[in-house]
Amino acid sequence: MKVVVGQGSCGVATGAKKTAAEFESQIKEKGLNIAVEKTGCIGTCYLEPIVDVYDDDGNITRYVKVQPGKVAEIVEKHLVSGEVAGNLEISDIDKTFIDKQKRIVLRNCGLINPEAIDEYIATGGYEATKKVITSMTPEEVIEEIKISGLRGRGGAGFPTWFKWNAAKSSPGKVKYMVCNADEGDPGAFMDRSVLEGDPHSLIEGMIIGGFAMGATEGVIYVRAEYPLAIQRLEIAMSQAREKGFLGKNLFGTDFSFDLRIKAGAGAFVCGEETALIASLEGERGMPRLKPPFPAQKGYWQKPTNINNVETFANVPWIIANGGAAFGAMGTPQSKGTKVFALAGKIKKGGLVEVPMGLPLKDVIYGIGDGIKNDKAFKAVQMGGPSGGCIPAELIDTPVDYENINKTGAIVGSGGMIVMDETTCMVDMARYFLDFTRKESCGKCNYCRVGTKRMLEILERITIGEGKDGDIELLEELAQKIKDGSMCGLGQTAPNPVLTTIKYFRNEYEDHIYNKKCTAKSCKELLTFTITDKCIGCTLCSKKCPVNAISGEVKKMHVIDQNTCIKCGKCEETCKFGAIIRD
Repeated sequence: MKVVVGQGSCGVATGAKKTAAEFESQIKEKGLNIAVEKTGCIGTCYLEPIVDVYDDDGNITRYVKVQPGKVAEIVEKHLVSGEVAGNLEISDIDKTFIDKQKRIVLRNCGLINPEAIDEYIATGGYEATKKVITSMTPEEVIEEIKISGLRGRGGAGFPTWFKWNAAKSSPGKVKYMVCNADEGDPGAFMDRSVLEGDPHSLIEGMIIGGFAMGATEGVIYVRAEYPLAIQRLEIAMSQAREKGFLGKNLFGTDFSFDLRIKAGAGAFVCGEETALIASLEGERGMPRLKPPFPAQKGYWQKPTNINNVETFANVPWIIANGGAAFGAMGTPQSKGTKVFALAGKIKKGGLVEVPMGLPLKDVIYGIGDGIKNDKAFKAVQMGGPSGGCIPAELIDTPVDYENINKTGAIVGSGGMIVMDETTCMVDMARYFLDFTRKESCGKCNYCRVGTKRMLEILERITIGEGKDGDIELLEELAQKIKDGSMCGLGQTAPNPVLTTIKYFRNEYEDHIYNKKCTAKSCKELLTFTITDKCIGCTLCSKKCPVNAISGEVKKMHVIDQNTCIKCGKCEETCKFGAIIRD
């Protein structure tokens, strides 16, 4: 028997380390010979801290939301008496979050100890590497990836085999395999969870890719804001070297390959290949014109291949199970599975991995269980700041590269920000444009200046100072920025604005012409009013920070609109629904 506590970043943030320490204390106190181990995030982030109790036959009993105060009950009932603490066990409804998925990239996350290489090996880990190095040619490896139809999971969806083959075909003895783990989209945490929960799958994927393209050195470019991911990567790399999976003459062959980590400074623009390479070389992260492409002249002007974490994590499974098995999932053009980070106004937020082509509705409602507080689904932002907004009427859209692109959004790295009826789409566009404006490296005038001008217009609109012609001006600026920017950041920065104008133009017009926020969200456009439901309890007046509410006890109160700062305290305080916003 053993106790396993989920200790990915989401688990740690909710107190998993304290929970694990309490288990160790209680087990020691009762003299039990039971180990307390750790694992990564299994994806059900909304249920953390998660504790799995394994019996001697390997069967799992899962407990959720286990704060330290609940540990004693589990220890006494389950570990001592052998009875399930049913009131703490995961519900059948929550089990569907995992059961409805097809997990390839996340196959080991939440199930193995990421700091114990033997547990990875027990799942078949490094067998694919051995197979490739000892019995396959680079051409055969690339052909297997080609058969699988694997496309880059970092955003663009470019065929992985083509990039590997291009780097392989480029002349030169020194070549580099680089992993882009600089996950910068707000609300995206797919790569982080793999790094924290199954780092060996990335390492193995990079070794196989290095063999295929002829590289002997790899670099993992990971954002410094992921300290736990970096720590577990370092442990995993050290263990891999001890086992002989990294270093010289792997599996007794002439092939050598090793890895190192580069901690990036968190610049969003370094998600672009050439900007990432500049950062690796110690320069400021700024893109350059292509061609030459990195496969021709990349890191230190040597042939270089760059894929993201999720792409590499697929590779060992593909080699072990065959490219055809991977290609049998998904759609003809978008094969395999894709990991998405469900966030925003969703009941069950976390990581999901599903076959490409599954309708958005099945992800949001079938797995994510719908919208918080059962409010109306309004839209989902896909692809982060580089992506776009998909409205409720398109919820049956299949989640694959082609169909999502048709909506004006992109699959991107896999972020899904779900929005409900209370979300102002103009303000949402303003938020994402503010992000990209700040993250612009400044090299291109169109991106540096254009995004700032667009942001200024959006800020005016959200405070009720929009003017006739603003929508058309936004569209004109957006097109010029897309056409005139050098890299993907500028070329995609206007997408959230363009898609919200396309699908929610009425909200822009409401802000500009009626000085009203359709979602009743933009603070400067709100008016709080007390209705005849008021019984004169005086609670709202006592909570008002600027004394804008007046009235006698047991009589209807009124709000001085000239004094009101629209903080919403009165609405929050009222127990009778007597205060409305408009």
